[in-house]
Amino acid sequence: MNLMLPYLRLIRADAPIGFWLLLWPCWLSVALAKPPIAEMPRLMLLFLLGAIAMRSSGCIFNDIIDRKYDVLITRTKHRPIASGEISTSRATLLMIGLSLVGLILLLQFNTTVVFIGICSLPLIAAYPFMKRITWWPQLWLGLTFNWGALLGWTAVEGSLDWPPLFLYAAGVAWTLGYDTIYAHQDKVDDALFGVKSSAVLLGRNSKTAIAFFYCSAVAGLVATATLSGLTWVAYAGVTVGALQLAWQVCTVDFDDPESCLTMFKSNHFFAALVFTGFLVS
Repeated sequence: MNLMLPYLRLIRADAPIGFWLLLWPCWLSVALAKPPIAEMPRLMLLFLLGAIAMRSSGCIFNDIIDRKYDVLITRTKHRPIASGEISTSRATLLMIGLSLVGLILLLQFNTTVVFIGICSLPLIAAYPFMKRITWWPQLWLGLTFNWGALLGWTAVEGSLDWPPLFLYAAGVAWTLGYDTIYAHQDKVDDALFGVKSSAVLLGRNSKTAIAFFYCSAVAGLVATATLSGLTWVAYAGVTVGALQLAWQVCTVDFDDPESCLTMFKSNHFFAALVFTGFLVS
C-alpha cells in the first residue's frame, strides 16, 4: 500500500475537490437536459468515471510540465514528481493509461459528444503553460474545467443549444472566482519566482473582482434556468447558492492559506445546491 501512496497523491486522490469541480458542470448539464429518469444513473456514472480519469490524467500532465516550478513553491515542492518519488517516465505511462480510460468512457456517448470532447484537448494541453504567458491562467482553467457543461446536455439531446452555452459561461465565471481564491495560497512564492496568476495581478482588488465573477456566474445560471423553462425550485437553489458565494467573498482571508483553501473547497456545496434545484425542478 505504501508503494501506491505517491501515485494516489499524484492523481490528487487525497484532494477530491478537484474531481468534484470538474464533475459538477457535467451533472448540472445532464439535469438541465431532463433525461428519462431511468437513463439518469447511467449518465451520471459515466461522467463521474470520466471526471476521475481525466482529472487524474490532467494532474499528471500538469505536474510533468510544472516539475521545475513546483520545486520552488512551498505548497507544491513535495509533489511526487517534483520531489523525485515518481519518475517522469512512470508518470507518463500512468497518464497515458488514464487518458485511454477517459477515451473509452467518451466513446460510450453519441458522436457529437465524442467530437465536442475531443475539441477540449487543446485547452487541456495548453493549460499548464498559461501561468507563464498570461496573468489569467484561472480563465483558461475555467474554459477547460467547465467543458462538461457542453457534454452533459449533448449526451441527452444530441446537439448543443443556448442553455448549455449559458451554463458554460456561468461556469467559467464561477471558476475565475474560486480559482483566484485558491491562487492566493501561493501569491508570495508566485510573485517571487515570476509565476503569473489572477491573485498576483488583482492583489488588494481581489474581493471586488471575485464578487463580480460570482455575480456573473449567478446571472448566467438564472439565464440558463430561464432558457430551459425550469420551475421556481431551480431559482431557489441558485439563490441559496448565491448566498454561499457571498459568504465566501465576505469571509475569506487572502493572507491565510487555510482560509483560502476552505473557501475554495466550499464551492462543492455551492454546486450541490444549484444541482439540487435543477434536478428537483
